[in-house]
This record gives sequence, structure tokens and C-alpha cells, in this order.
Amino acid sequence: MSPSTVCRIEQGHLASYSFRTMDRVAATLGIRLDIVPRWRGGELDRLLNSGHSAMHEVVALRLGAMPGWRFAPEVSFSFYGERGVIDVLAWHETRRMLLVIELKTAIVDVQDLLASMDRRRRLAARIGRERGWATNGATVSAWVVIADTRTNRARLAAHSAVLRAAFPADGRTIAGWLADPRSPLAALSFLQVLHRGNSKSGPGGPERVRRGHEAGVGPQSSTRERHPARAEHPPDHESGPPGLQPTSKQP
Repeated sequence: MSPSTVCRIEQGHLASYSFRTMDRVAATLGIRLDIVPRWRGGELDRLLNSGHSAMHEVVALRLGAMPGWRFAPEVSFSFYGERGVIDVLAWHETRRMLLVIELKTAIVDVQDLLASMDRRRRLAARIGRERGWATNGATVSAWVVIADTRTNRARLAAHSAVLRAAFPADGRTIAGWLADPRSPLAALSFLQVLHRGNSKSGPGGPERVRRGHEAGVGPQSSTRERHPARAEHPPDHESGPPGLQPTSKQP
């Protein structure tokens, strides 16, 4: 590689060079090149964190409106090399039911999702005891809440058989189950949240949008619910991904 090429790269004149060329220079100098994606002027990780926070808020309001539930957000754990964070850990003392909630703004690896949820469910009772909850012998349920995007739906649809087995319930089951969690549940549902920083959201913060057919109104109409959500409106036009929805048609 010519000295003039290296000099122009060092001076930041990169437009005429391929990434392969710059990577060769960096490797020789012992430098790692990181690509930082940006979207609408902001770093992608900040955008995802904003969406994750908005999902946290909606789910927390939902649990807070349900009698009998106590919950804690962002619960970390570390047991003999098994470590991680549970987005929301909820406890219903009357029914002795633990609920592990995982919030996903983007799905990268479905197999990793299944493995991490299995680990969190297995350790949930122990994590609950560390928080002072009397979870000995408690039943553990799981609820995966995924941001409703075309990419997430397409990715999950490609794994519908596996996900049906792991999470047989969808969002339409959640409302009744949270009111009276008598039996264990494994559910996966979608949640559409417009979060702060999104140009579609208003100044009041995150909103949930129900499409017309999902809200039970006419096919050409839609309703928008201003956050904070009221208890009678669950965060659940939460149907499962294509291939996970019940086969019977809704009226």
C-alpha cells in the first residue's frame, strides 16, 4: 500500500477507500475499527434504550394497576457464573406466582432468547428470595414482550414452530391471567410503543398505538391511547407472531 494512501486515510479522507483497505491499515497498526450506526442523528443504542424504557413504563403501569402484584425492574443476579438481568420480576404472593418479564426492542438471536429465558425461570425463585419474597416452592411463569416491528415479526415468524412450543400463550391471554394467575403461563406478545425521540411521538412521551382491527373497531379507523395507560387498556394488541396466532378467526 502506497505511503500516500496511508497518509490520506490518517488525515480522514476516507470516501475513496473501501472498508477492506482501511481495515488492512488498522490491522497493521494494531487498531480495531468500530462501526457506529446512526439513525436520524442519534446513536442506535440510545434509540433502543429509549424504546426499552418506554416498554418498561407501559408494563410497569399495567402491573401497578393489578391487585396483588409486586414487581422490581432491572433485577440483576449472579450465581456461580450464571449472571444476567431480568427486565421485570413480579411476585403475586396470594397465588405464589413469580413472573419473569423480558422486554425486547429487537430480536437478534431466537435461540439465545429461549436459552436466557430458561435460565431466568430456573433461577427466579432464588432471585426472589434474595429480595425478601417468600418464594420457596413458588410457581414461575414467563412473559416475553417484543417491540412490534416488521423486522421482529419476520424474524419470529421464521421460528414459529419453536416459539409455539416455548411460549404457547399470546397477548390475548395476558389480561385475564394477570387478574388471577392460578396456573403457570408462558406467553409471547407484541407491543407497539412510540417513545421519546421518535418523530412520531408527541410531547407527552411514549404512546401505545392500536390499529383498527386490533382494537376491535372498523377496518379503516384507529385509536391512539395517550400514555400513561389506564388499567382497562392493556398493553396488548399483543398477538403472537405470524404462525403463533390461534387459527380461529376473530369476529
